Amino acid sequence: MGNEYGSGAGKGGGSGGSIREAGGGFGKMEAAHEEQYFRKLQAEQLKRMKEHLGEEIEHHERSIKQHKEAIERHKKKIGQLKHEEDQNKK
Repeated sequence: MGNEYGSGAGKGGGSGGSIREAGGGFGKMEAAHEEQYFRKLQAEQLKRMKEHLGEEIEHHERSIKQHKEAIERHKKKIGQLKHEEDQNKK
């Protein structure tokens, strides 16, 4: 019984409170609830991180599109200026 979570004090580096210290069914149930809580918390954190990264990707893709459009505008303007320069040389 001493090697399972909730089976008594000392597992995981110290006392887990009076219920877990006593061990038995209540201690095991409390340990299971804690494990469930932390798994749920971790799943929620991962979900939020994925959503945030998705938003970051969308932001950068929009920025790339805007930069490409700006580059094309500048290239077009350079082409117009070269054309005007050639016309003025004639």
